[in-house]
Amino acid sequence: MDSTINLSFRYSQSDFSRAVRAHYASRLRLWLDIPLVILLAVAGIYYWRWSDSQWIGMTLVGVAAAFGLLLVAAFTVIPLLVFRGEPKFRDEYSLAFSTEGIHFRTAHIDSELQWSMYSRALVVAHSYILYYGSRSFTVIPKRFFQSAEQQEAFDQLLKDNVLQITRKDK
Repeated sequence: MDSTINLSFRYSQSDFSRAVRAHYASRLRLWLDIPLVILLAVAGIYYWRWSDSQWIGMTLVGVAAAFGLLLVAAFTVIPLLVFRGEPKFRDEYSLAFSTEGIHFRTAHIDSELQWSMYSRALVVAHSYILYYGSRSFTVIPKRFFQSAEQQEAFDQLLKDNVLQITRKDK
């Protein structure tokens, strides 16, 4: 098999949204955040209804609602707004992955990248998310691999070249 893996694709809104949701799910502490919102809401309702300190109750309910809305927005509204507001996501992407690096080409970019640019990777059910920096990433949708062998070869390149890989695809 050729040692270069060539992929050509155009992101769909769902490709990008799924990847952003996976990114947020890996960065946020949902196991703590959701119970905290519920606890704040319950405490707020208690203070509001059955205490002389109604203002504490209203404040707690307000904080719980704001925090809850932020969590919902992070997983629903924000990915859509980012995708729709960024013209680069409508470009055709041509990527060539090899041991030497990545040839990244769009209508506006023609660049040779070193694997060392990527500090970590998150592998989820639908995509590979390659991080450069703390919040910047490249999404490689799995559906664009031409075969299982091509995807396995990409997995091996990733293992060989990216130090920190988190798998959440199984």
